[in-house]
This record gives sequence, C-alpha cells and structure tokens, in this order.
Amino acid sequence: MMKRPIFLTDTTLRDGEQRPGLAFDTSQKCRLALLLDRAGIRQIDAGIPAVGQEERNNIRRILENRVRAEISVWNRMNEKDIRLAMECEPDIIHISVPSSYAHIYSKLKKNKTWLIGQMERCVCLARENGFAVTVGFEDASRADITFLIGLTRRLADLGVRRVQFADTVGILTPGRAYDCVEELVRLGGLPVSFHGHNDLGFAVANALSAARAGAEAVEVTLFGLGERAGNCDIAEFIRAASPAFSLRPALRDCDAIERRAMEILNIPDHFV
Repeated sequence: MMKRPIFLTDTTLRDGEQRPGLAFDTSQKCRLALLLDRAGIRQIDAGIPAVGQEERNNIRRILENRVRAEISVWNRMNEKDIRLAMECEPDIIHISVPSSYAHIYSKLKKNKTWLIGQMERCVCLARENGFAVTVGFEDASRADITFLIGLTRRLADLGVRRVQFADTVGILTPGRAYDCVEELVRLGGLPVSFHGHNDLGFAVANALSAARAGAEAVEVTLFGLGERAGNCDIAEFIRAASPAFSLRPALRDCDAIERRAMEILNIPDHFV
C-alpha cells in the first residue's frame, strides 16, 4: 500500500530560537537553513521580519542561498508586519491569527468582528501583492472549533493556501488533537498543518495524531527546541511517523542531520 505523504515545515530558526539561553548568529542561521534544505525539508520558517533590519537581512540571505525549499516568514496580524515581510520577498507570508476567546477578548481586548476584519485586511494586502499566504490559528487548542471552521472557509475564499492548527500552550492530548484536526480538515475547505508544543510531553504524539486525522503538514524543530518545553522534535517525529507516512528527510538521514546541526550550533549533548 502506498504511504500518504506528509511534508515538514521546520521552524528551528524562529520558534526553536526561543529556547532560553539559545541565540543563532547569521552564519548559523544560514548554515542550518541550507542543511535542512538539502535534507529535503519542504518549507523553512526563516524568521520574523518585524524583529528588525538584521533579521530581514538574514531572511534575504537564506532566500538567496536556498536550493529547493520554500521559505516562509512569520507575522503578527497587522499591516505593518505584512509590509515588512513583503520587502523580504519570501515564498510564503504566514499570518498568525489569535483565535481563542482568551486571546481575542482578554489579551487583545477586541471582539470577533474586529478580528475577522483585521485578518481579511492583512490577507488581502499580501495576496494583492502576489504573495502566497498561510494563516496560523494561534491558541487553536483553546478555541471554538466552529469558529475556526468559519474562519477557514472565509480564508479559502480569499485564496489562502493552508491553515495551521497551533497548540500554542501545549495542552492537547493525542485524542483531542485527532478530533480537532479531523473536524477542521473535513469541514474547513483548506489543507491543514499542525504546530505543537511539548508542555505535557505529547508534541510528537499529537503531531502524529494530527497527521492521521488528515493534516498535510507538521511543524518541527531540530532537537525539539522551542519556547518552554519545546516543540515537536524532527527526528522523533520522523521515527514515529515513517512506518505510516512518506516523509522527507528519510528515517536513515536523521542521525546525520542531528550530528551536523550540533556542529553548526556548537552545543553540548546535554543541552538538547
């Protein structure tokens, strides 16, 4: 039986760098991006243009040196971020949309009507300038799934390529991850990717459940690096998912990728 392909988006250069005590210089970012690109990673999250000029310069260097991977950049849901992203000319502009009521009403002090309007303005700005767009549902694991489905259908009308279900605070269990992603895939009308954090130790298991539920992509980081307890570990996910799915990089390449990444980062074994 033919295995269904799952592609990987690596976010080591953005989310992975939020690991306390870890910061990449320009050379390390470019070398890591090239390592992941040559290993077969389909999409690389290169950073956040709004951080500053140095970050934008790093993103441009990664774009200049890439072999075949698509390069995406992460943005908050505001037009200033989108304009800075467009200056870098990435392959994909990714827009993070706060989607839980806790984020919309308590954190942003806004409402759903405002959120939908702001989301549409940002997406249209990028699309009208010729960029491919993906949208991440921030804090999706605490959001109303019916609300997410409605947002996804509207984003499909706007020409968005894919939505991301983000377990931002790392509270999902594998069963719940499967149910949420399956419903969004079935009813939303767009391909879905999964972004998980490891606060409960379930990042790999949740990502595997999301893949089984129909997600076309999973976000990973080298060594599971990331904020708090980290993200879904690329090597662990490949080892867990390879029996059921077709993946690049292949299982046989995991050890070599990790060894080379350790050399680039100059970090001791106990750090990861």
